[in-house]
Amino acid sequence: MGASISSRLFRATDPVLARFPQGWTRIERRVDEYADSVRRGCVLGLVQLLDLKDLYTGVHSTQLVQLALAVAQRLGMPNREMEDLEIGATLHDIGKVGVPDAILHKPSRLSEEERAIVRRHPEFGWQVTHVIPGLERASLYILHHHERWDGQGYPGALRGPQIPLGARIVAAVDAFAAMTTSRSYRPALPLEEGLRRLQTDSGRQFDPQVVNCFVELATLLG
Repeated sequence: MGASISSRLFRATDPVLARFPQGWTRIERRVDEYADSVRRGCVLGLVQLLDLKDLYTGVHSTQLVQLALAVAQRLGMPNREMEDLEIGATLHDIGKVGVPDAILHKPSRLSEEERAIVRRHPEFGWQVTHVIPGLERASLYILHHHERWDGQGYPGALRGPQIPLGARIVAAVDAFAAMTTSRSYRPALPLEEGLRRLQTDSGRQFDPQVVNCFVELATLLG
C-alpha cells in the first residue's frame, strides 16, 4: 500500500526527514501496517457483531465472499479492488443490525412498512462503514448491492454500469446463495434452479457479464 498523501507532503517539506529517506520509508511502512491492522480489526469486530445479531447472516456472508472473489478474479478485477470486494462482501448485510429482530426473524410475510425498514439496511451499512478509513470503496459496494441492472433497485436506482462492479458481483452471488440455502420458512432451491433463475434475470436484475461468469464457474466446479 502506498504512503498517504499527507505523509508524502510532510516528507517533502521537512528538511530533516528529506535527508534520511530510508528511515522515513520504514516509518511509512510501519504506519501503513498499523492502519491495515486497525482496519482488519474493525472488520472482524463488525463480523462478530453481525454473528451476534443473526448467525445465518454471518455464515451466509462467509460463504458469499469466496464466490464473489472467484467471479471478480475471472473478470480481471485489480487486486486492490478485490481486497475492497472481500470486505464489502463480508459486510454487505452489516446494516441489518439496524433492523429490529421482530422484523428480521418474522416467519410470515412482511408488511409494506416492515419491508421498507429492511430495504434501508444497505444505507445503514454504509453509515457504519464509510467512516472507517480505508473502507470507502467497500462501503459503496455495501450501499449499492441491492441495485438492479435495469435501474429498479435501491437505494439509488442506479442503472447498468453506474452500479460499482463490486456491488454488481455481490448482488448476483448474494441472490444465488440466498436461493440455494435453507431457511426456517422455505427449503433451499437446487443449485441448477438457482443458476436458471440468475440467467432468467440477467439483463434485468443482474449484470449479464457477472451472471455469465458465475455460471461458467459453477459449470467448471460441477
